[in-house]
Amino acid sequence: MTATATNTTPLATGADARMRVAQVLLASALLLAAGKGLLPQVLIRPPDWLVWPFADWINAFFAFLRDDLGLIHVTRAFADGVEWLLDVTANLLYGKNRWPRIGPIPWTVIAITAAAIGYYLNGWRLALLAGLTFVWVAVMGQWEWTMETLSVILVAAPVSVLLGLLTGTLAWKSPTFRKILNPLLNVAQSLPHFAYMIPVVVFIGVGPKAGAIVTIIFSVPPMIRMTLLGLQKVPPEVIEAGHMAGATRWQLLRHVRLPTARSDLLVGVNQVIMQCLAMVVLASFIGMPGLGQKLLQLLQGLKIGRSIEIGITIVLLAVMLDRCSKAWATKQPEHLEKGTSWLIRHRILVIWASLATLFWALSLVFPLLHEIGRREAFSLSDPLDAIMDWIIVTLDPITQWLRWFLIVWVLIPLRDGMLWLPFSAVLVFLMAVGWAVGGRRSALICLAYFGLIAMSGWWDRAMITVYTVTFAVFLATLIGFPLGIWGSRSEGRARAVLLVCDTLQTFPSFIYLIPVIMLFGVNDVAVVGAVVLFAAVPLIRYTIEGLRGVPEAQIEAANMSGASRKQTLWSVRLPLALPTIMVGVNQSVMFSLFMVIIAAFIGTQDLGQEMQRALSSSDVGKGLVLGLAVAFMGLMVDHLVTVWARRRRKALGLEA
Repeated sequence: MTATATNTTPLATGADARMRVAQVLLASALLLAAGKGLLPQVLIRPPDWLVWPFADWINAFFAFLRDDLGLIHVTRAFADGVEWLLDVTANLLYGKNRWPRIGPIPWTVIAITAAAIGYYLNGWRLALLAGLTFVWVAVMGQWEWTMETLSVILVAAPVSVLLGLLTGTLAWKSPTFRKILNPLLNVAQSLPHFAYMIPVVVFIGVGPKAGAIVTIIFSVPPMIRMTLLGLQKVPPEVIEAGHMAGATRWQLLRHVRLPTARSDLLVGVNQVIMQCLAMVVLASFIGMPGLGQKLLQLLQGLKIGRSIEIGITIVLLAVMLDRCSKAWATKQPEHLEKGTSWLIRHRILVIWASLATLFWALSLVFPLLHEIGRREAFSLSDPLDAIMDWIIVTLDPITQWLRWFLIVWVLIPLRDGMLWLPFSAVLVFLMAVGWAVGGRRSALICLAYFGLIAMSGWWDRAMITVYTVTFAVFLATLIGFPLGIWGSRSEGRARAVLLVCDTLQTFPSFIYLIPVIMLFGVNDVAVVGAVVLFAAVPLIRYTIEGLRGVPEAQIEAANMSGASRKQTLWSVRLPLALPTIMVGVNQSVMFSLFMVIIAAFIGTQDLGQEMQRALSSSDVGKGLVLGLAVAFMGLMVDHLVTVWARRRRKALGLEA
């Protein structure tokens, strides 16, 4: 007993000291807020001398890179190469009159090819999903828009994978480069989508090649991380076996390390493909044609039926690409017996070639097998509009009351409250939270992140973003937490709910705007609704995974002590699962920040609206400052959650 007391006393003392300092800081923040009327203006809003011209500095730096160093010639040359590749894929997929004239491939052949790839990767179910996705696209008259989107993905994804593989390998080889790269990756993966677009518009312009390049830049970071992770996880005994076989350093990398890291690398490929689809849809803001541009036009025109048709196509593409790339990541190489004939070994290839040749020939005779025009295509927009009109009319009393209640009694008071707070009180409050979670270092990190936001000159816009995200994550928690607990009750239920979460996480964020605009119109309630839908998914997922991951021995011990099911949940499962659940909260905040920025075209007054203005005026300095302000919010939450979860795991004995 004495030894135990001796071991725990320093920890308890350290925690008590942290909490005492945090309480003092919290009391100071409350005093600053309560005494706002007595405070000098310098403590209420960032004074002019505190606001630094970061945007001007960034613009000057980019002008130096572009004009003085001539970097624009390099970027334009790279863009020309990308444009040539886009011309090739465009001619193959939808037959644009560009050089080289080598297409288009009939839609029936592309559908057969997709089905063959699906069957090779994971059998008939995936074959049907892949093939019928392209059948849907063709018969709905969306072929050209879809192929415009896919043509960019076919160029951007391989380039992103190659760049990520090379950069990740270099980071693995060089610890110095890795130390420099890691914080850059953290910031890059916290930046909203629009922040990537503005520099590309400055250097490249607008249009398909700009969309492809911003897609490449956006999707490289996850491939870098997965390459680095995969190479670091290669077991030492595997490397030793390679050395004993006399392999050179290059042979060791090419034939030992990379094949051993195959699963992690293919997970990176999956993430690259999904990031490419997400960005290609959003690149419609910089003139990228395709499904995203069409969806944006339809949403702005409030054409709900047509929007749902495009939304279904984007969802089908997302699910198909996700399932195929995940199947590739988990598929193991097949080893056939020696002497197996070539036809048996390549039977899928032979069947595909035969069917593709047959349908290509038939498409020359029957034009509908080559291309289905808009006149011959089906459309569900009229019945969908009728259904949506009925739903809107039926739910109108509820949605009108909910919209009124949320705007008048929740959103406006919250926004006004956030804007009323002195910025000094907010900074001291965040320091209190940081000190309570991780001590002095965390307090200074919180101060630095939000202090830089104050110095950017966008404090009020940032507070509007904070209020939207805070309220949306609160609502998402009220929805996601109980659903996660319900889903964790049984193995079958958990599998079903996680499957739904997997599917929902493949949806590009634009899709979540369709139902909320349909129900609530274009206002802040629609923004909050879209954010809640988007942010609830990781909360549900990580709640289920955390509760299902609690060791059975702990549950058995609680059952043997006579605890009821409710007592076991609240006293055993939830405390042990809380570190994992907090990872879901962290992701929920990041998802919310991204969604708030994307939903800015609805007309919100947060950082996203200013970012769209920066995009329209090609103001790279302003755009990056705004993007970094959003990133700093996400990075601060990520730091606090990570530190808290690590301390919690140590307290529970789950981590040394």
